[in-house]
Amino acid sequence: MKLRFAWLPLCLLTLFLVIGCATPQISPNGAPTPTWSGRLAVQVDATESQPSQSFSSAFELQGQAAQGQLHFYTPLGSTAAVIVWTPEQASLRSGSDVQSFSNIDILIAQVLGTPVPVSALFAWLAGELTSLDNWQVDLSQFDRGKITARRINPAPKAEIRVILEP
Repeated sequence: MKLRFAWLPLCLLTLFLVIGCATPQISPNGAPTPTWSGRLAVQVDATESQPSQSFSSAFELQGQAAQGQLHFYTPLGSTAAVIVWTPEQASLRSGSDVQSFSNIDILIAQVLGTPVPVSALFAWLAGELTSLDNWQVDLSQFDRGKITARRINPAPKAEIRVILEP
């Protein structure tokens, strides 16, 4: 019985050492880089020139509107796609295919077929009710990690739903 309790301090020490090694990433200005993870769903209605699009995936987002990276995961947990952006460029990597764009807004508009307000999305993730023309944001369930944003006009209609992991 005493042998079992002798391992307890060693296990606790190991746990504290592992936790101590897990530090948040630091941005160039010295502040921790914000990170969010959970599930993201985007739905864009059809128009005369394009079919409707629907996308849902587990995600991990790190950074800010000006610079960051967004990982999408398959249901089995492997990486489906990665978006990386800076003020100068943005790229989408899926498998061995890489597409480059001049900025994140153009990348998202090209991939989804409609623009999505990246800077407002970061504000919504922080729980800030940033209003935008043509977008209705629902943060009433933010305390449960749920965010919904809808655009009615201009066409196509679009909806973004986010469920954040605690």
